[in-house]
Amino acid sequence: MFRFFVHYGIHILVPILIALVFFKDKKFKVMLIVFAGMLIDLDHLLANPVFDPNRCSIGFHPLHSYIAVLVYSLLPFFKQTRLLGLGLIIHIVADMVDCLLI
Repeated sequence: MFRFFVHYGIHILVPILIALVFFKDKKFKVMLIVFAGMLIDLDHLLANPVFDPNRCSIGFHPLHSYIAVLVYSLLPFFKQTRLLGLGLIIHIVADMVDCLLI
């Protein structure tokens, strides 16, 4: 249960806090863009079984590969992709923490 709350707490609370603290005037738009980072979980649909609570996503799913993480880490350096990159990195951090807690 602890692992569940930590994992989804990072997925949900961190983007909300970032939007509320750093982007007060555009908080809802920022939240939506940062939450878009969760869309990389669509690659779980390629796995069998789709959900395995004891599987580490990092390095297993295509959008959670090490090369993808490298690309995600470059996105915040460009103004047009900064927020999406931040959302993707938050997503990967949440999944890394989840892997450490398995």
